[in-house]
Amino acid sequence: MTAPHTPNAVGASRADQPPEPENASTGQLIGQLTEQISRLVRDEARLAQAEVTQKAKRLGVGAGLFGGAGLFAFLGLAVLVATAVLALDLVLPAWLAALIVAVVLFVIAGVLALIGKKDVSQGSPPVPTDTISSVKADIATVKESARR
Repeated sequence: MTAPHTPNAVGASRADQPPEPENASTGQLIGQLTEQISRLVRDEARLAQAEVTQKAKRLGVGAGLFGGAGLFAFLGLAVLVATAVLALDLVLPAWLAALIVAVVLFVIAGVLALIGKKDVSQGSPPVPTDTISSVKADIATVKESARR
């Protein structure tokens, strides 16, 4: 009794292996090309996904560190404000020192708000109007060329 033929990795059957490019028909070459392109696209998509995932993790960590830095900067600013109040307290009553520092802070906040309002009004609506008009001009040029 003989065992059924089972090809192994070394002696795989010829039907499982693609023919050599010199011996392959055009149809076989196109089939191989299609298979290789689809495999390449899948591999590139997996690579891109892994890269985006890694970068997103780093971005998250970086954003958290920036948030921590912002918090400590805010606390440092609060201590500087308290220092200003205590310094003025040496020459003025404490309530007047705190009032002067508060008024200065409100003036700074008002100036920043006005500058921010101006920038926001210049930036809205958040639509790339210059690019849209450029694309419309390009489309008009293409349509005009197509009519000729």
